[in-house]
Amino acid sequence: MLVSVCRYTLIIFITSSIRVRCFQHIVKNNDKSHFLSCLLGRIDECRSDFENVAHFNDLKVYPRLKSLLEKQYFKFFRVNLKRPCPFWTDDSKCAMRDCHVKPCPPEEIPEGLKGNSQQKVVPVGPHPSDKYSKQQNEGCAAHHNELDYLNKTIPEKLQKDMQLWEAYDDALDNFCDIDNNDENAEYVDLLLNPERYTGYSGESAHRIWKSIYLENCFRPKKSFSFNPYIQSNKLNELCLEERVFYRSISGLHASINVHLCANYLLSKDNGFGLGKPGAKWGPNLDEFQKRFSPENTNGEGPNWLRNLYFIYLVELRALAKAAPYLEKEGYYTGDEQNDWDTQMAIKDLLKVIKLFPDHFDETTMFRNSEQAEKLKHEFKQHFRNITRIMDCVGCDKCRLWGKLQTQGLGTALKILFSGHFDKVEGKRTLDSHNKKEFQLQRNEIVSLVNAFGRLSNSLYRIDDFRQMLSMR
Repeated sequence: MLVSVCRYTLIIFITSSIRVRCFQHIVKNNDKSHFLSCLLGRIDECRSDFENVAHFNDLKVYPRLKSLLEKQYFKFFRVNLKRPCPFWTDDSKCAMRDCHVKPCPPEEIPEGLKGNSQQKVVPVGPHPSDKYSKQQNEGCAAHHNELDYLNKTIPEKLQKDMQLWEAYDDALDNFCDIDNNDENAEYVDLLLNPERYTGYSGESAHRIWKSIYLENCFRPKKSFSFNPYIQSNKLNELCLEERVFYRSISGLHASINVHLCANYLLSKDNGFGLGKPGAKWGPNLDEFQKRFSPENTNGEGPNWLRNLYFIYLVELRALAKAAPYLEKEGYYTGDEQNDWDTQMAIKDLLKVIKLFPDHFDETTMFRNSEQAEKLKHEFKQHFRNITRIMDCVGCDKCRLWGKLQTQGLGTALKILFSGHFDKVEGKRTLDSHNKKEFQLQRNEIVSLVNAFGRLSNSLYRIDDFRQMLSMR
């Protein structure tokens, strides 16, 4: 085990040493002529600046996450990709090979995860109020009528019912639906299905993001309904909570676009829009400029990238806040050595994250007692709608990564704003009583860490594009 830890530390040290020389070169020779030069100074709504966040991510977070996300526990994600779109009828399925998700054979799923998929932690019945019905509340008291008898045992059925009640109460704090409990959900190996440019575009793809921005975002009173994006100079017309919501969605959108530009199909098309077997994938600077340069985005592209750094700090803060909980997880897959390595890797990552000096401060939000609960409810409902829109994505691979990243952000928002994690932050130990006060399902943990990994990768790739622009 000691050898494993030393090897893991050595890999991070070598990776960081190489990157620090590149990063110092980029900062020292920052070309003011290209649009990425705007990523300097303080990040909106935060105390951190772009330079420190980029340095922290590239040298300390990214190499650790890259190694961690290859572990068995984090590479398998349970998801239902066949759920119908709840908002409109859309048969525009992507037929290109790179849109398809490679299935995960049952024999490749770790034994420790197969049992996890059978657990039901949401109440089953016509209505949540059934938990108060006579039938649901029949327990040991019905079998022991003696006044002087104190029965401290709890029947197995009642224990299961209590777990369902707790899960239902916890589900009220969720910002998204969790596919982990869906009977039609299947495990997907994320490493076999990397997020990259699949060719999925056109009216169907644009409809997804237009719906997210127009129907589910807080907007200034005087905004043009035909423009899905809010101009950066109009954001101050929104309150802090509404700005945070919009910046988070915008940052997520920007991050996904960075991934597509960084992992673009570079080989020639074979006539059907399909990548040839063994095709070359890599960064496409022209595509990056098309999506983010001021000339192609009415001046908004750089602001979208600024929002990417913002959402990075939001999810970074969520991981720091949930650290006492995450450090106690077993990350069980059935492979003892791999599970131990995963525990050590997550603790090492969280140790680094907790040392970051300027986290996003969620305590500044929802402070107006009269409007706070109403606004928080709207906040939650808007985001739940966004996670449901992901079921309308016509490309299976895009749907997979869209669902994972929105669920990861939803988990981060749950950690920050449910109030349950406020009680354990700063505690070095977490007893069983504390842990019962809130729940994170395995899929929530997997999506949170993978979603943050995607944001970390985006920041890392932006520095690559920065260097490419400087050398052009």
